[in-house]
Amino acid sequence: MNSAAPGQLIDGKAVAAQVLAEVTADVITLKIEGIEPALAVVLVGDDPASHVYVRNKVLRAGEAGIRSLEYRLPAEASAAEVLALVAELNGDASVHGILVQLPLPRHIDETAVLQAIDPAKDVDGFHSENVGGLSQGRDVLVPCTPAGCMRLLRDTLGDLAGKHAVVIGRSNIVGKPMAALLLAADCTVTVLHSRSKNAQALCRKADIVVAAVGRPRMIDAEWIKPGAVVIDVGINRIEEDGKSRLVGDVDFAKVQPLTAAITPVPGGVGPMTIALLMQNTVTAARQQHARQAASGTSLQAATQ
Repeated sequence: MNSAAPGQLIDGKAVAAQVLAEVTADVITLKIEGIEPALAVVLVGDDPASHVYVRNKVLRAGEAGIRSLEYRLPAEASAAEVLALVAELNGDASVHGILVQLPLPRHIDETAVLQAIDPAKDVDGFHSENVGGLSQGRDVLVPCTPAGCMRLLRDTLGDLAGKHAVVIGRSNIVGKPMAALLLAADCTVTVLHSRSKNAQALCRKADIVVAAVGRPRMIDAEWIKPGAVVIDVGINRIEEDGKSRLVGDVDFAKVQPLTAAITPVPGGVGPMTIALLMQNTVTAARQQHARQAASGTSLQAATQ
């Protein structure tokens, strides 16, 4: 779809299903070539939300034909134990993707653990080598949520070149990589954050708004230019009318009538994150196999 009808919903579930169908086809091709993509998921502790996320990731992997391995460590596990497990998975050639579910218990340094993952197996795209490579425009594993947002934008708008995109939020997981991906797509990019001045006025100039600030319904109609496309990354649980509800960073009811297209919460960006994780796993498997093949060819040439 290259043009958006007024106020249309961007159906993240439908696009995620399409991505997973593409991944499934790629997995079949890889298996014919003798490659079985495998994803290792490491869960430390008893965080209920983390357990739900891991279960969903394992389910999606199975549906796509990706072999999944689960490693569950108790909350009192030491940093050394977690790092030892990561090192073991790094050295296992049958494992193509490693995901350490965040958050980790407070006594474990998350940065140290993420940095310990082989960048070639870093399917979350959080290792500094992948972060730096993204900024340089290299072909690296990209964080799943921003990559999912880009797929939604391209499916909605087609070519993004020349469009003014505003990213609200500057987190390492969403805001910063989102800005880098939009720049790579030849957008003009503005990043707004808690210290930005005239944030509303700046946002009202945007053709594309990506809200990733973590504040429920912060972005209302005053922030949006008529005809903008809005991607709402926020997932906030609030109590309203005696019920627990999931809402985004965007005040959907007020903003939707102004937009050309907008993601709902839930059902927008969320499903895309897991779908792109599966895509990253297949990409990692293909790249690792290509490197191994090239290395074998080089070794054979050197011995002749």
